[in-house]
Amino acid sequence: MTNIIKMKTGAWANPKIIAKGNVSSVKKMGAFYVFTIKLDSNDIREYSFTSSNKAEHMRKIMIGHLEEKFRKELKSYK
Repeated sequence: MTNIIKMKTGAWANPKIIAKGNVSSVKKMGAFYVFTIKLDSNDIREYSFTSSNKAEHMRKIMIGHLEEKFRKELKSYK
């Protein structure tokens, strides 16, 4: 199955790239490792962890969840 979806407008979209663009990289802030997720223009969430491994692992999981969300949304625009 291909990751690229063709929408009704004729534009092609890759949900994985869109999801990665909405999740920041992990940054160390004080004693915590933090990343943010932008779900829409009014909904930005911040997650913090005590270890960089936990933060990186959760970031990958969240990218997967966002990819599925965008895949469903893009399919509705077909």
